[in-house]
This record gives sequence, structure tokens and C-alpha cells, in this order.
Amino acid sequence: MTSRIEEDFELELRSLPGVLNVSVTRRDDGTVDVVTLLVYGLNTSETEGVASQIASLYFPDARIVVEDANNVLTPTTIEGARIILTRASCDETTGACDVELSHRGRLGHGGSRSGSLIGGAEATLMALRDLGYEFPFSLASVTNVPAAKNWPVIVTMRSFADGSERFGIAQASDDVVAAAKATLDALNRFPVSQRTR
Repeated sequence: MTSRIEEDFELELRSLPGVLNVSVTRRDDGTVDVVTLLVYGLNTSETEGVASQIASLYFPDARIVVEDANNVLTPTTIEGARIILTRASCDETTGACDVELSHRGRLGHGGSRSGSLIGGAEATLMALRDLGYEFPFSLASVTNVPAAKNWPVIVTMRSFADGSERFGIAQASDDVVAAAKATLDALNRFPVSQRTR
């Protein structure tokens, strides 16, 4: 459970200009070890300096890492055919989401009843599993970022192995589509294994 001090600390970091996401990694004893900030459109070294000053007031031993969203979120090419989002929809009254993915002519389907943001991400992960893919990550968070139009959605995936986090971002006119695309973006840069059928 997050303490009030940790909540205040994270809130201060999130309020810094250009900060899209904040993730905290803990040591085995529960103390804060590494704080990672995903920053967009600013000088990351300045942000790191301010974040380090804030951290020194709350958790002096914590290490601050600033990732530039312009670099972290740049799409990369992977070998073979890409997984394509063919359909994503959500019933806003029930929160039921449905995602369909296509890969080399095969379709994968996934569903969730968690609403357009979380549900879109969960349904995408289920559709990937339906296609036979396995990945060593769990869904950590799904948030949208205030913008003038079509708020971008950021999906954070957490590694089962070491607790490290991977980020995906996407923008669309529909939250469920943006959440699905951001989930694929988070996993796109990391190898996933496919079970043989």
C-alpha cells in the first residue's frame, strides 16, 4: 500500500512540466529504489535536476531516471509480419470492450468489462494470447494525458522478472482504440514468444 508521503512525492513529480508518467521501483525491504519519469518535449536533464531535488526531500537514497518519450516511444521495426489492430469497441453503458487483432491471416479476439481504458488494454492482451503469444509482462496502469484534442493514452507494462516497466503511447479519437494501440506499442519493442499450435 502506498503511503501518504509517497502519494505526495509522486504527485509533485507528476506536476512537473512534460512529465507523462512516474513509476517507482522498490527494494526488497520496501524502500524506494528507483523513480522513473517519462518526459515529453522538454530538456530531460533539467527535469532530472528538479526531480532529484524533490526526491532528496522525500527519499534521499532514491535514484532518479528520466526517459525521453521522443526516444522511448519511437516505433522500431520487427522481423516478420506485424500484428494489426482490426477492430476495437466498447459499450460505455456496460464497460464491455472487444478487441480483434490480425496476424498473418489469423484473428485473435479478446474481451473485458473494465471500461474503455483498462478494458481496451486488457482485451488487447487477451487477443494476443488468443493468437498464441506469451509475454513476461503484466498490465500496470492505463492513463490518458490531457491534451487539446484526442487525449493520448499511456499504457505501462511491468516485467514479471525484474519489475521494470515498459511504456506505450497512442492517440485516437476513441479511448478503447488508443488503449489497444498503446498496449501494442508497449509490447512492440520487446520480443514475445509464440506458442506452437
